[in-house]
Amino acid sequence: MKKFFLLVCLTASTAIFAQQKDYGIQAVNFTRVKLTDQFWLPRLKTNHAVTIPASFERCQNTGRVKNFEMAAARSGSFCTKFPFDDTDIYKTIEGASFSLALFPDKKLEAYMDTLIRKVGAAQEPDGYLYTSRTIDPAHPHAWSGKERWEKERDMSHELYNSGHLYEAAAAHYYATGKKSLLNIALKNADLVCSVFGPGKRHVAPGHEIVEMGLVKLYRITGKKEYLETAKDFIEARGHYDGYDTKNKDPFRNGSYWQDNKPVTGQDEAVGHAVRAGYLYSGVADVAALTGDREMVQAIDRIWENMVSKKFYVNGGVGAVPGGERFGDNYELPNATAYNETCAAIANVFWNHRMFLLHGDARYIDVLERSLYNGLLSGLGLDGKSFFYSNAMEVKNSYTHPALERSRAGWFECSCCPTNLVRLLPSVPGYMYAQEGDNVYVNLFASSTTEIIVHNKPVSIVQQNNYPWDGALTFVVSPQSADPFNLLLRIPGWAQDQVVPSDLYQFAGAASGKVAIRINGQPVDYTIQKGYAVLNRKWKNGDVVKVDLPMEVRTVTANEKLAADAGKVAVERGPLVYCAEAIDNGGRAANILLPASARYNQEVKPEMLNGVVVIRTVAPVVQVSSDKTSVATSARPVTLIPYYAWANRGEGEMTVWFPQQVQDIDIITRSNNTSTSQK
Repeated sequence: MKKFFLLVCLTASTAIFAQQKDYGIQAVNFTRVKLTDQFWLPRLKTNHAVTIPASFERCQNTGRVKNFEMAAARSGSFCTKFPFDDTDIYKTIEGASFSLALFPDKKLEAYMDTLIRKVGAAQEPDGYLYTSRTIDPAHPHAWSGKERWEKERDMSHELYNSGHLYEAAAAHYYATGKKSLLNIALKNADLVCSVFGPGKRHVAPGHEIVEMGLVKLYRITGKKEYLETAKDFIEARGHYDGYDTKNKDPFRNGSYWQDNKPVTGQDEAVGHAVRAGYLYSGVADVAALTGDREMVQAIDRIWENMVSKKFYVNGGVGAVPGGERFGDNYELPNATAYNETCAAIANVFWNHRMFLLHGDARYIDVLERSLYNGLLSGLGLDGKSFFYSNAMEVKNSYTHPALERSRAGWFECSCCPTNLVRLLPSVPGYMYAQEGDNVYVNLFASSTTEIIVHNKPVSIVQQNNYPWDGALTFVVSPQSADPFNLLLRIPGWAQDQVVPSDLYQFAGAASGKVAIRINGQPVDYTIQKGYAVLNRKWKNGDVVKVDLPMEVRTVTANEKLAADAGKVAVERGPLVYCAEAIDNGGRAANILLPASARYNQEVKPEMLNGVVVIRTVAPVVQVSSDKTSVATSARPVTLIPYYAWANRGEGEMTVWFPQQVQDIDIITRSNNTSTSQK
């Protein structure tokens, strides 16, 4: 309780610096939400007990820690591949700090103290912290340039490293009350602000995140230079005359770095998808703190473009493997879908900020889809195996060489595993938000929280088995009877909307309707911006019950998505489903799901750490034993939640299923013939 009180007090005391202008809606801090559920809490515990220790161990074994030790000694040779490898340590410290606030751990805290001392020793006297140069300034990393910052626009990642340092320092300070890492970050930020800004060096950071990090330091310190520099980094975009603006190559025209136009003139999600999500998140932060309406209008336009033309049904973004980037409008292929895990994480950050700006549930709908599907799929159930990319299909006949068929324990560029480390403990912080006497309930998980309304505590207890069951119970207990608005998100999927655009649609109408009861009595309610607004004088122990219809629904795609023509995806509640070879006779790419298919649901507590599977009987294309003919026959088909695929070995997987056989391609490979549907 002592550490929890410290964290809350620190949060309250630092917030005063941002009170003149900031998000009108404020998220309820993750430390004030105590999970008791069977979906997220076990994952947070696994992150603490398995993922974080494995991440620190791999940072040690791969030389990432050694780089800091050599930088402190000013001697040696940078021993990993990328100049941004420093950030894997920062991200793991950030995740471990979040986790300490939920699961106090003296041993972990002591290890972090040791690691932070090594980081501090590697810092140069003026605050510069970038091991790939400091180890041997005469022979820096090939991406780094001969002088500080000269390659920042594209290759060096110096400010990217700083941004992750700031994010980690803020988390560590809030979680522990210690200033050891914060002081290192502030020293570096002071250097950055002395080098960059109006009248000084003017550059658009090649890999954004420093903007978000500077905002966090501003919120802690109230030092206006941090906010001003973050704003300058955003405003620097689109003013570099070294690009060939007529060239379609994103590396040559600047769009890969979102640097092809000023931010306020952009209207399309372009370039590297992780960089883009971090930029748009930073723009939202700066716009909220400065009241810049043009910035808000720009990210509104970009968001509309993303969700209506560049968003996979599994919540993934970044279709193109070459450059890990957004493609053209409606360029969402399945065979080459990249969907980097970090891009899904960035999309969660961005959409949460869009909600805080606008108070609209559609942003949480997108966040939830990314969180439960395209993000969570990046982490194996064992807590220590990962996907960098998240495929939409894996076939025996062909899988793009840039996409993974099986999970790995680590990557040479290991940004995604350490990004998951820091994202998972923060999930409770996305559940609730508040604006005056409006209390928002955004995500559903059995939990308890206490929110201050009219200067009095209000306890909210959630009881449910989400995402497997749509029966939600909320016990609302104010200290004394008090009127306020409880805004319960009614997910888009429960209102016949797959995503907040026409990119995907449900096939057929839902048979169930959302029902709400208070203290056993049905209530009429209005929907405002996706929320059921329950306005009443709440009393201790008031019980709200919401029934969300957990039906199996098939999804079709906009006709402009050529790869999904004539196909359906399958969803249940917030979860996208897929077929995996292990459950379907060793194949998944040969399954048809015609409109006549009927689906059953089955709870499988022993399977994949507990899931609801979907079963049907459907036509399956099969090759004859002598490999001279093909035919379809009715076979049992099993679908599992997409996030759980590739936890039982390698094999075919698909999300989109043809409804009919339109044609057959005969593929001869290694003296074997297989079929694929078009």
